Amino acid sequence: MWESLEHVGWVTVLANTGWMYVTVSVVHYFTLLFFIGTIVLVDLRILGIADRNQTISLLADQLLPWTWIGFALAMISGFLLFTTDAGDYAPDHVFQAKMLVILLAVVFTVVVQRGLRKWNQLPAVPASAKVIAAVSLMLWLGAILAGVDIAALSGLG
Repeated sequence: MWESLEHVGWVTVLANTGWMYVTVSVVHYFTLLFFIGTIVLVDLRILGIADRNQTISLLADQLLPWTWIGFALAMISGFLLFTTDAGDYAPDHVFQAKMLVILLAVVFTVVVQRGLRKWNQLPAVPASAKVIAAVSLMLWLGAILAGVDIAALSGLG
């Protein structure tokens, strides 16, 4: 199934046209850094480390719309990159671990977003919110490290 995806016409064009593949790669890495950076800023604010002069809600209101735009672009570009070597990546355990960590990180990011308004109204950010933000940070770091380690551990990429 995955090998057949590699042979679809537009995937073959993407894989064999250097500037197209490089453009999609640059978009993917830029949007990853962009959206994970916005998540990290909000998580660090919840932990009381970053931007203490703004409320959590105000910072989130400014960043989170951009977070999800960046996330959508990263997922689209990531899928495009995946299609060019789907037969190799899909069965790879490191790639599968990366996808699982990304899924968990997204879940924790959504949990953070849902709790922001409530946490902002309290006199102090609860310890549970700080734990959730810290786990979110660790999961995104894990996703980045898993993505980087695919080449080293599996020989792919």
